[in-house]
Amino acid sequence: MREEFLSGLALLTKLKRFFIRRMPLSFLGGFIVILFLLYLYHGAAVMQSWWRKPLSVSGIIWQPNNTTTNIDGNWQKLGADQLLIQWSIVDGINYLSPDTPQRPDWWRIGQQPWAKKIILGLDGEFDERKARTNVLILAQKSAQIIEQKLPLNIIGYYFPVEVDPTWAEAASIMPQALAQLPRPLWISVYDSANVGAKILADWLASWLPPDVGVFFQDGVGVEARTPLVARQYMDELAKTLGHDRVKVIVEAFRPDNAHQFRPATKQELLPQITIMQGYDIFLFDGPNYLSNQFVTDLVSSMQKRL
Repeated sequence: MREEFLSGLALLTKLKRFFIRRMPLSFLGGFIVILFLLYLYHGAAVMQSWWRKPLSVSGIIWQPNNTTTNIDGNWQKLGADQLLIQWSIVDGINYLSPDTPQRPDWWRIGQQPWAKKIILGLDGEFDERKARTNVLILAQKSAQIIEQKLPLNIIGYYFPVEVDPTWAEAASIMPQALAQLPRPLWISVYDSANVGAKILADWLASWLPPDVGVFFQDGVGVEARTPLVARQYMDELAKTLGHDRVKVIVEAFRPDNAHQFRPATKQELLPQITIMQGYDIFLFDGPNYLSNQFVTDLVSSMQKRL
């Protein structure tokens, strides 16, 4: 579908160049308007067809803290059967240890339909600067986590030290950290500086080990970009790194008037989910922004689009 859209756009561009060379200036403005309307019509037709396809997400992200350890939801209604646990240890709190009072019920979680497959987050820090400073130490501690037996179907691991192009030391220190960790392995990346999709993809390709995958934070929830631009990032990352090495984190929140975050509305979230079809979509995050009632309403809206 995307190829049809691009081919149509290319044809309109060729027609524009052809007629511009031969058309009097007085008619040029009107012709450009006609081309623009054709472009909008073609784009709308493509998007309408796209929206008729079944919509679903692959997984949910859970950022454990002491208020969300009793995680529960109905996210399987969205199609989710994978759970990305952002970390299992954070700021020294070990959620895997039986001695931790807030230890989650891992057996119960492993029985949930939205947690059939687990990507287990390793050792992390809430403070990003601290995490980056201690990245090698966190990697060493993370390597010990895999020795623990859990009643979960673990299909991969996630190292919760996020990267972006403003972190100058990432290219030299992250490969050292990642070399200590088990595979399959994933990290996450964002682009708050808006360097652009190609620059971001090329930067990652210059240092990221070829057997490590990337979760791209779409940036729509923090209002860094539109869903369409986020899709362009994903396409560039897939082109550069390979489709199987990229997944997308769809931010299911928006800023509120108190400089905090609120759950996204259906009208805000639905375009994000729609435009990322074709990639593994993980919604951030389940316990805080995706209540049972919201999921039920969202599923209803998704089905109406078919």
